[in-house]
Amino acid sequence: METQQKKFITIVVAVSIVTSLIFGFLAGGVAFNWLAHNKNSQQQAAAYQGSSVPIQETTVEVVKDVSPAVVSVIATKDLPIIEQQYQNFNPFGDLFPGFSFQIPQYSQKGTQQQEVGGGTGFIISSDGMILTNKHVVDISGAEYTVLTNDGQKYPAKILAKDPVQDIAILKIDKNNMPTVNLGNSDNIQIGQTAIAIGNALGEFRNTVSVGVVSGLQRTITAASAGGAENLEGLIQTDAAVNPGNSGGPLLNLNGEVVGIDVAMASGAQSIGFALPINLAKKDIEQVQKTGKITYPFLGIRYTLITPSLKSEKNLPVDYGALIVSGSNSSEPAITPSSAAEKAGLKENDIILEADGQKIDKDHSLAKIIQDHNVGDKVTLKVLRDGKEMEMRVVLGER
Repeated sequence: METQQKKFITIVVAVSIVTSLIFGFLAGGVAFNWLAHNKNSQQQAAAYQGSSVPIQETTVEVVKDVSPAVVSVIATKDLPIIEQQYQNFNPFGDLFPGFSFQIPQYSQKGTQQQEVGGGTGFIISSDGMILTNKHVVDISGAEYTVLTNDGQKYPAKILAKDPVQDIAILKIDKNNMPTVNLGNSDNIQIGQTAIAIGNALGEFRNTVSVGVVSGLQRTITAASAGGAENLEGLIQTDAAVNPGNSGGPLLNLNGEVVGIDVAMASGAQSIGFALPINLAKKDIEQVQKTGKITYPFLGIRYTLITPSLKSEKNLPVDYGALIVSGSNSSEPAITPSSAAEKAGLKENDIILEADGQKIDKDHSLAKIIQDHNVGDKVTLKVLRDGKEMEMRVVLGER
């Protein structure tokens, strides 16, 4: 009996040991897998675009590398110095000789250079060429000074202003300057990290803000001292963009400029906009080669045809560009002496295609024309009075 009890105890102990080993192995495997998965998730969260370096460290390195090439652009102007004085005035004259009160009188005492505006820019060539927004340097009669990150000041000359985009190129007389690297804005994805550097509020030089790309292909109407301007194809970001950031770089985690900060949404929180950097590359190339920015010009007013416009105007197609005049005589459908007039285009013509590209909301005629140069020949497929025809135009200069 005692021997049987010993056997039973031995079996129970053995079973307990085996059971413990099995459950321990399973639990250990689960724990190992969880830890491995968690570690992998942390590594993925800390990595970006194939980098194993945490985002924070990457951001610090990007800012350190790029900041020397980011500058403040200061606009100054000779403004009158107004002096206020007070004179005694008695409206009753001799009737009440002891009664009088003082009224202010204003007189000009010369002029003084005063700051009237400012923004940001970034150096794109080692000989001192700087990219910024057109509205930063669009103050009539103003002089411009560039303040570099190391505190040096240089007078700046405006080389060119883009007639269509909010882009301008400046030049300072200085060589061996640090420069930025220009990225490819066509590769931007929503959710990727975005870094903005700029002269925030015109006071805090090289302020850094970090966020993400929160939208693409945005269209806004931006108000500035020069008036309202329609901007298309913008990058939206929640990286803080403040007054004074205009013209500054929007960067990716590779330290490449992918956008030019241009506007912020009034009354909103963390909604800023940037021009895709690819819009500026052609401008830079033209200025470096010819010293100016030129734009091809077709010379028509048009409205993009949509299904609703087709129904409204009883049109034969639901795509294309309908050539129309404006509300007054100063807005003709065809600009006199333009490429369109020379080619024979007429009001109410519908341009269906340009160089084989169908014209619709995703492929505007303006964008197709802008991708060409002055003097290029463009083949248009035109619908007139129910008949299709091909017309070749030689683009003029805006």
